[in-house]
Amino acid sequence: MLKPTRHLAALVSSAVLGLALLTGCSSDNVNCGLDQCTVTIARETNASASVLGVEAKFISADANTVTLDVAGEQISLTKGQQAVEVGGLMVSLDSVTDDQIGLQISRQ
Repeated sequence: MLKPTRHLAALVSSAVLGLALLTGCSSDNVNCGLDQCTVTIARETNASASVLGVEAKFISADANTVTLDVAGEQISLTKGQQAVEVGGLMVSLDSVTDDQIGLQISRQ
């Protein structure tokens, strides 16, 4: 059996490790697993999200295509298109509504 101080140290270490795995996501509109995040960005000027160490900024959208600035590169995504590599990440468009866009962003 672990001594109380060793048990507490083990719990703290586990908590820190768990937080470290999720530090790639820093916004309320981002939901991450280990290497993949689901991101929701409002369809408005200057809307953005910080994901896996890069920032994704909304530029424009129509019914099926979204233009974003991801890691300083401008990309256009079409709904149903395969993921695009940018800034060491794979980015794909999940959804486009009148109010927001949904993205999948994952590490390569």
